Amino acid sequence: MKKLIAIVNVVAWSGFWAFGYLALTAERLSRGQLTVAAVLAFAGFITGIFAYLKLVRAAEASGYARKSTQLDAAERNRAQSQGGL
Repeated sequence: MKKLIAIVNVVAWSGFWAFGYLALTAERLSRGQLTVAAVLAFAGFITGIFAYLKLVRAAEASGYARKSTQLDAAERNRAQSQGGL
């Protein structure tokens, strides 16, 4: 499953860059073609972000990457109350 998400991530970011480049630099596109290129670039961007976040979670869960050191709510509140801020 992780490999499939990684492939989706690569394809999504490739689509973002390719269609984004087309939308920004093409001179002879009609308004409809420009809109389609922009929508496809946006779809690639959103899909790439979500796939990347899923990969990060999977890497943390498998032990491949270190878990984040973010405090949970109770520890954060305790630290803030002791800090005097």
